[in-house]
Amino acid sequence: MEFDLNKKYCYYFKQISDIPRGSRNEKAISDYVVEFAKKHNYRYIQDDVYNVIVYRPASKGYEDSEPIILQAHMDMVCEKNKDVEHDFEKDPLDLYVEDGWLKARGTTLGADDGQGVAYMLAVLDDENIEAPALECAFTVMEEIGLFGAIALKKEYFSAKRYINLDSGGEIETAVTSSGGARALIKKDLHYEDNDRPSYRLEIRGLKGGHSASCIHLELGNAIILAARALEELRTQFDDIRIADFNGGMKFNAIPREADITFSTDADPEKLMKAAEQIFRNISQELQYSDEGFNGKIVPTDILPKVVTQKETADILKFMYVMPNGFQHKSMAIEGLTVASLNAGVIFIENGQLVINDLIRSAISSHGDIMIHQLETLCPLFGFRFEVHDRYYGWDYTKDSKMRQIMTQVLKERGIDLKERATHGGLECGIFKGLIPDLDIITLGPISKGEHTPDERLDLASFDRAYGDLLEVLKRSK
Repeated sequence: MEFDLNKKYCYYFKQISDIPRGSRNEKAISDYVVEFAKKHNYRYIQDDVYNVIVYRPASKGYEDSEPIILQAHMDMVCEKNKDVEHDFEKDPLDLYVEDGWLKARGTTLGADDGQGVAYMLAVLDDENIEAPALECAFTVMEEIGLFGAIALKKEYFSAKRYINLDSGGEIETAVTSSGGARALIKKDLHYEDNDRPSYRLEIRGLKGGHSASCIHLELGNAIILAARALEELRTQFDDIRIADFNGGMKFNAIPREADITFSTDADPEKLMKAAEQIFRNISQELQYSDEGFNGKIVPTDILPKVVTQKETADILKFMYVMPNGFQHKSMAIEGLTVASLNAGVIFIENGQLVINDLIRSAISSHGDIMIHQLETLCPLFGFRFEVHDRYYGWDYTKDSKMRQIMTQVLKERGIDLKERATHGGLECGIFKGLIPDLDIITLGPISKGEHTPDERLDLASFDRAYGDLLEVLKRSK
């Protein structure tokens, strides 16, 4: 299988691969789409964050058909192998084909979501395509939080049908996704001098995982377990005072490691014995889900400054009772989580303790409840609560005319369409929030290794999925 530049979607994939387009660096690719729209005499909008919407009139015979939104994101994840010289701010991608797969030499390929961008440009560049009026949305900053889609305005669109070109796999379509919100939980701290013996509580050996796909697996959260262990010690030795607390790497990942340094006058032997029992309890609880758990307490040099006793107690009691992890499952789709929280990162900096919490829910009211729970709980222990970057979810809808069309198109190729549900966030949810009665499908080719230098696009599937897209548009009269 060759990468045939005579095929318009291949040609445009090559064109956009020559333009650096990492997240927050999308102006050049956005301007390219604008120039494309001008060249083809299409009406367009380019907004303040560089989203572009290009409007294609209906084909002859489709003037009375409901319009359709096509959508893909222009940004890509920029990762490379250590031995590769590549500047993602200015260098084009070095594309090549191997065994029917399109790849980029030593870097991410950007098929996520260059494939969707190329499809839209190809559709817009072909006057012979039979389709209703199209509202083609090229979004930005998807890979770092769906920020481009969040900035879109309802008045940009008149359509109530929508094809997302970022979640494919050729033979499957997404049917739901979660909304989300990033919560910042903060507490100002006061310190006092310390001459008590000091220790470090360490949590290690946990599996971790993505806070969407793994949250239902009862995996240990190192931050929560560290706070729990020290709170249970505090109930036995109440002069415990924290000096530092850090854990986790990313707000959307279940943390694998955490450390708390603290001081106490407790008898060292009794302290260690009590800690060992707490860690045995946790190990038993996690024996089938996170069997590598390892907790321990080790003596350290005396800590010169520690947080006051009351503030230490407030921190530990708050974290002992704060909601975290799996909350609700779908009753329509087996195995699907529909609501969760993840305390992903904790640190103390400039006299302030900060917890980064990610709230996910496919149903808006579930998200509202989890946010209100934290809002209610925080002031009871002297914490402040902030919500940032909230976006809405896309709940499962049993009946979808667009999905029926896609099902029939694939059935005629001898394929049964698979429905894929995810607890992760998709731009589909943002669009559903803008247009509540939107009928949604997702479509695209097979690709693998996204977000890594092993990313690759199946060229045969790239052909087939484009044909499916054209057929779905043709039948959406």
